[in-house]
Amino acid sequence: MRDEPHRTAIDLSSSSPLAITQTAVDQLPPIFRIGNISVRLGGFVDMSNIWRSSNLTSGPATAWNNFPYANSPNHGLPEERLSAQLTRFSTLLEANPTPSVRLQSYIEADFGGSAATTNSVQISGYTPRLRQGYFTFTQKKWGLHVLMGQAWSLTTNYAKGVIPRQEQLPAVTDNNQIPGITFTRVPQIRIGKDWSQKYWLALSIEDPQATFAFSKPFASGDYLPAAYGQTVGARSFYANSGGVLLNPNSSYTYNPAPDIVLKGAVDTSFGHYEVFGLARWFRALVEAPGATQTHKSTSFGGGVGAGMTMPLGTRALQLTGNVLAGQGVGRYGPSLIPDTTLNGQGSLSPVPEMMGSLGLIGHPTSSVLLYTYGGVEAAGRSRYIGADGHQYGYGVTDTNLAGCSVEFGTCDAQTRTLASFTAGGWWHFLEGHYGSLMGGLQYTYIRKFAFKGNDGAGHAVDPTTFGHTVYVTFRYFPFQQ
Repeated sequence: MRDEPHRTAIDLSSSSPLAITQTAVDQLPPIFRIGNISVRLGGFVDMSNIWRSSNLTSGPATAWNNFPYANSPNHGLPEERLSAQLTRFSTLLEANPTPSVRLQSYIEADFGGSAATTNSVQISGYTPRLRQGYFTFTQKKWGLHVLMGQAWSLTTNYAKGVIPRQEQLPAVTDNNQIPGITFTRVPQIRIGKDWSQKYWLALSIEDPQATFAFSKPFASGDYLPAAYGQTVGARSFYANSGGVLLNPNSSYTYNPAPDIVLKGAVDTSFGHYEVFGLARWFRALVEAPGATQTHKSTSFGGGVGAGMTMPLGTRALQLTGNVLAGQGVGRYGPSLIPDTTLNGQGSLSPVPEMMGSLGLIGHPTSSVLLYTYGGVEAAGRSRYIGADGHQYGYGVTDTNLAGCSVEFGTCDAQTRTLASFTAGGWWHFLEGHYGSLMGGLQYTYIRKFAFKGNDGAGHAVDPTTFGHTVYVTFRYFPFQQ
């Protein structure tokens, strides 16, 4: 039984509208009740047309670091794709045992998964996947907030406080956000405290996982090239294939401890501002050069970050930005620059990294949202000198990269920097007693720069590549009238 005959229409006045970024809108009245628990439904049916200037063979989430160099036949070969995979549904359940206690549970899913039998020839049967699934406990008098489950990482920029569904997510159409945004969406346990809902402090323990790269083909358990002064190389184990209820086609790194995030934030009349620290640990099982037994090797990584969302003299224009810098933090950027590589002793070595973005969001009318973003992700060097005099690791500069600009040439370039520019908007052009309809348009330009190498004759080579993407999206919101 419905509590109210009319539900709130889509609100595009926020810099991160919940209708787009989080599919259950909290201010909607309950659709029905189960005992003392109210149930709110959210979501949309999505139809997107995606065009890319290079063929990535990718669905509605662009792998920004995969834009190929000129040696690849996919470079400059446009890709056209229609997709309904971003269709999304959610449920928000809420109970209030006392005036000061609130319990909530939020589940959000889309069709971004792909089973082994999925294809685009006859049946595009993409599978449901869990986006978010968590419950929260709030004690209003104490200003206490507890979250357990899968949610956006506490490293994500927020528009208000540090509570769920208030994340400052860019209102873009691409499901992989844009380069420079800081986020993950993983299982976590979070506890937070607010003072008059103005000052906030939160600690989150989050599911760990690391990304890895090396300057030559290397699999867990292989022997490294010998380091300078050694005759044999170390052997390093750092990952396994997925087991029960994990993806057997993916590798999972050894993780001695969860990622830990500590964030402080303040909400003022002139904006929201926050700072945070991130701690990470990376583990390998190492057989030292010449040894016959292995030993555990643990490396520390992490970084510091900040974010802000502020009005520019009027609520119709907002500025938002975020930054994260440290070692081994690539996992937290959409481009997935590697967290780690290996040093000459076989231990995991965190890669220095920085990411950041700046966005301008405008609301010329209540039914139109316009945005533009600039973003960058950059990596530093983590390498060692081998017994043969060559460099190994990440960010090496003595690789022959002449083939990167030759069709069908060999290109072992390692990404140094990804920079992007994005512009787009949403138009809420139809609403009534039968739902709401919205259209979106987005353009992104991406530029990828590699670490310098040589052409085999002593001349420096500095490979770069670029890409364009255009999204046209229509979404029907049946629960928002």
